[in-house]
Amino acid sequence: MDTVTDPDDTPGTSLSRTRYLAGAALWVLTLQFFVVEAVAVARFGGYSRIDQAISDLGTDLSPAAGLMNASFVAQAVLVVGGAVLLHPALVGLGGRLSLVLLTAAGAGALLVGLFPSDAGGATHTIGAVLYLLGSGLGLIALAYGVRPRSEAVGTVLALLGLLGVIGTIFFGTGVTQLLGYGGMERVGGYVLPIGLTVAAVLLVRQRDDWQVVLPAGEGAPLTRRQRRELEKAEAFDRARERDEALEAHARRQAAGSGPADDEDEPFDEEAAWRTPRQR
Repeated sequence: MDTVTDPDDTPGTSLSRTRYLAGAALWVLTLQFFVVEAVAVARFGGYSRIDQAISDLGTDLSPAAGLMNASFVAQAVLVVGGAVLLHPALVGLGGRLSLVLLTAAGAGALLVGLFPSDAGGATHTIGAVLYLLGSGLGLIALAYGVRPRSEAVGTVLALLGLLGVIGTIFFGTGVTQLLGYGGMERVGGYVLPIGLTVAAVLLVRQRDDWQVVLPAGEGAPLTRRQRRELEKAEAFDRARERDEALEAHARRQAAGSGPADDEDEPFDEEAAWRTPRQR
């Protein structure tokens, strides 16, 4: 089976290709929220994304309330399912925290879908807070979980997460003059499906980079720790080869036997310090 070794070098854990692609697909499918929301808005005459909350689309006043609430529940499954499946592919503390925070966001979406705002009361409010805070903070943690693979994507995720946290704080404290009540809530809520899709695309594109195969089929894929040790050994060998080449050149120069040879084969000191790839 095609597997990817665990970045944390946890013995006995690996990520099958099927599990890997399934997790990424779940995160990409979180974009379903935007499609369903657009349908619900179109069927809700007079609805304003600027002035009205997302949750209003799931109340009895909304013709597409059932569809919208089903979307909230589906979002919970997609967010948490993808996080669980892809967790072994995320690095360090950021990867572990992202699983906790994204699970909290998923639980919040589930409560929002099961307990609409017009009937759910405090339970709905708790769900909304969990979703919004879990989204922003979860993306920030996820940024650190993927940053060793791509600093650019890690930075994008961190910025999206920060934007989500700021939007959530402004929404929760009533600072909504700039974008409106519904607009500010969407700043806090929209970042998660966007960020998860970006992360999923990165993980799929770089999946092969996580499976380092020994030359000529000499064994199982290397772990990250083994790869670092191999890189150190290769660096040591290169340094020794450079030293030997420099010493040999110095001996030829001291013996006075090098001019003719040097004219035929001049010594390139810069080349001696290059890595094999650079050469």
